[in-house]
Amino acid sequence: MYEDFHVTDRWTGEDLHCSWKGTLVAIATRHADAVDVRFNVNNRPMWIALPLTAWLEQKKRSGKVITDQLAAQIAGRYLKQLIEEGYDAGREVYTMTVSEVLDHLDAVVAAAKSEGGMPLLPVGV
Repeated sequence: MYEDFHVTDRWTGEDLHCSWKGTLVAIATRHADAVDVRFNVNNRPMWIALPLTAWLEQKKRSGKVITDQLAAQIAGRYLKQLIEEGYDAGREVYTMTVSEVLDHLDAVVAAAKSEGGMPLLPVGV
């Protein structure tokens, strides 16, 4: 779904290839209470930060956790939406709110159910 996709830049009309590259806990890398999901957008790094409090809220509301696989799909869907709406291509990091994470999570889970399951993340990228 959102681990490897193409999207058209709203302002330039350019076809952008977005591919997931990795997921890091940002506490260690940049002292933030977030999980950073890295994508390459036409070979440029782009990071989507998901606040750790979203994991707590998801556990409270459903009893289920956000997996690495799900976090990558959430971040990818958010990135796709950003580009379609006209993002600032000069920024390298975007931070989601808890409600954005949960909204995108719900949309990803619904799409995965209709498509027969969550896609696997590529190994060794």
